[in-house]
Amino acid sequence: MRGKFVTVEGIEGVGKSTNIDFLSSIIEAKGFTVLRTREPGGTPMAERIRQMLLEHGEEPLPDIAELLLFFASRSLHISNTIRPALAAGQWVVCDRFTDASRAYQGHGRGLGLERINLMAQWVQEDLQPDLTLLLDAPVELGMARAKKRGAADRLESEDAGFYQRVRDGYLGLAAAEPERFAVIDASRELAQVQAAITLAINRLLSNG
Repeated sequence: MRGKFVTVEGIEGVGKSTNIDFLSSIIEAKGFTVLRTREPGGTPMAERIRQMLLEHGEEPLPDIAELLLFFASRSLHISNTIRPALAAGQWVVCDRFTDASRAYQGHGRGLGLERINLMAQWVQEDLQPDLTLLLDAPVELGMARAKKRGAADRLESEDAGFYQRVRDGYLGLAAAEPERFAVIDASRELAQVQAAITLAINRLLSNG
């Protein structure tokens, strides 16, 4: 029996790591095995691509090259980690997936969705998340939280205007696919956020 594929999305500072742990614990309490993974990354080679994407390198990284590296990493991740786990009956909980490319490169960088969706069809084929949790918070709050984590990587160093475009892009994606997305107000207290996450994942669990 195929496992379920759950993705968690959002701008910096919305609490993805904390809530992925919480989400995974709910699924595991129901008796399922959970594979936690992330993008970019999720395989040894994909993790090396992650380093290239996040480091402050001396060589400028053109926006289209950034997009292509994300999809190269995603191709490895899907083939070598996600599909085998799902086929083995495991649930996969992934910190970001293709919606991040749509939000960050499509909206944030202004590359548009047409080419991103074409690449997604090529790389993912029939693979789609069963549920996407969008942790949403105002840009100013997210950036303030992210600064407390320490030195910013290349993508975390963008300005507020970039992150506003990303947030707006995410909310637009969620509005277009309300059956897949659950939008969680991540500006609230953690207990309230996790109560909303519990409701969303319980709906998926009850649907088998």
